[in-house]
Amino acid sequence: MPQEPLTLYKLIILYMLDRVNFPLTSAQVGDFILEKEYTNFLTLQQALSELTEAGLISAQSIRNRTHLLITEEGLNTLAFFENRISDTIKKEVNAFFKDNEMELRNEVSILADYYKSTTGDYDAHLVAKEKKIKLVDITLSVPTEESAAAICDNWQRKNQQIYQYLIQQLF
Repeated sequence: MPQEPLTLYKLIILYMLDRVNFPLTSAQVGDFILEKEYTNFLTLQQALSELTEAGLISAQSIRNRTHLLITEEGLNTLAFFENRISDTIKKEVNAFFKDNEMELRNEVSILADYYKSTTGDYDAHLVAKEKKIKLVDITLSVPTEESAAAICDNWQRKNQQIYQYLIQQLF
């Protein structure tokens, strides 16, 4: 019995989120699905939106990224319908994670966001996590939005060196 393509895309997303123990960004999910030419961008966005609205995935926006996690209801749904995903697609997903896991993990383990504080300054909030453990959680107060944005951008690029420097100085 043929299934509706949108249903398959939703199952692929759930399958992807179930295969990792860290959140994926919507861009990471999109990179895989669009690269494999399973569907187009608009249909992918529809699938993500419907999964979120149904409570099968949770989405958290952090600066310019949307982090996705599968919910308990999503896990239950996947367990019931996983057999509708072909073995070929499952192998492609698993190969994608095998080839890109460290890069994918690093992308969502380093968080940087800024906001205007009650004092009128801007706070740049920087976090480095490994699995669910915060290794570093720093908030820096700066006078301008441009400074806060630059700090966040630099944190994305230089977090390992900064973390090593802190460890060397503090231990």
